[in-house]
Amino acid sequence: MMLSDQDILRTLMRSRDRISAAAWLVVRDAQAAEDIFQNVALKAITREVSFEAEGAVLSWAFITARREGIDWLRRHRREAAGFDREILELMEQGWLAETADRGNSRMQALRECLDAMPEKSRKLLRLRYVEGYRCTEIAEKLETGLHAIYKRLSRLHHGLRNCIELRLEKST
Repeated sequence: MMLSDQDILRTLMRSRDRISAAAWLVVRDAQAAEDIFQNVALKAITREVSFEAEGAVLSWAFITARREGIDWLRRHRREAAGFDREILELMEQGWLAETADRGNSRMQALRECLDAMPEKSRKLLRLRYVEGYRCTEIAEKLETGLHAIYKRLSRLHHGLRNCIELRLEKST
């Protein structure tokens, strides 16, 4: 049975802080994160897909919030907090130098985790993140339901995060 618009909004409002926090992690701006949450809620009601369970709504909402955050960053990149371009470049160089080792080990762990994954899972990730297909397009291409694609991607994200964290813990 499909969730009603009221059920979807109730689910989103119960997780408002978590969804806004997911957006904030990308944009680092509280007002923008709130705007993104509102856009996510609006899209959830005006979308062309339906949800069968609260988990599907939340999975979709977190993914959509992250994407909206990335889009916001692209639109506002030139307005970056009013800092001079040279200052921003110096800050970026300092950050890159500080996190290079940690980033390299994280990327290595990601590569190892991806290599250990079944081909079917790697194919889904490749379609989504390398070839840039939207989830609706992937569902059509793989002849499966949209909810199933969201669920599989959510599981893959969770599994990758756990695998990476485990590998990083072993290396320290």
